[in-house]
Amino acid sequence: MPSSGSGSQTLARGLTGLHMVAASPNGLTVQQLADQVGVHRTIAYRLLLTLTEFRLVAKGEDGRYRPAAGLAVLGASFDRNVRQLSLPTLRALADELGSTVSLLVAEGDQQVAVAVIVPSQVAYQLAFHEGSRYPLDRGAAGIALLASMPPRPGERELVTRARERGWVMTYGEIEPNTYGLAVAVHRPAPSPPTCINLISHREDVVLRGRDAVLKAAKQLSEVLS
Repeated sequence: MPSSGSGSQTLARGLTGLHMVAASPNGLTVQQLADQVGVHRTIAYRLLLTLTEFRLVAKGEDGRYRPAAGLAVLGASFDRNVRQLSLPTLRALADELGSTVSLLVAEGDQQVAVAVIVPSQVAYQLAFHEGSRYPLDRGAAGIALLASMPPRPGERELVTRARERGWVMTYGEIEPNTYGLAVAVHRPAPSPPTCINLISHREDVVLRGRDAVLKAAKQLSEVLS
């Protein structure tokens, strides 16, 4: 469980429990949540009761707690519903290229995946979880996000180059033997820096998809403005 630091331990436990329920495909019982959070069953029950009252989780007939509709409302409020607005463009791009594409934003010193789209009609593809976080200074997406910000002292030459040409390609910086190509999605302030990222084990696939990613980033810039 993440440390609550100087904040509320009860709130930290509740949010940890919410994350665990949301991440469980089959839902969680009170005892399972208690074991995972590391608290007594009574405390776990009170946490779930509160989350239920706020309609963030719901208790099924089998006694398991699963995500509820309240989470959809919270998700839609993030960055003016950027994920849902981006999905049609990202889906079309993934299917056109036959490769996984994602939308990432900068948050502090990290890059966060807010949408990950695996192409249809393809037997095998690389993928990672939405909500995944990585250092902002690694990988094509991180470099593209930094390139959409003002120059920083000591920044990598790759960031400067990406700022000049509008795209960046890296190899093996996040996942071994994986190519990444990213293009910034230009958005007005105060929206966070945003980019589209294409990943593949094949360099030719990534290079061939560059123009399509550039086009999709331009389309999203218009949609999200």
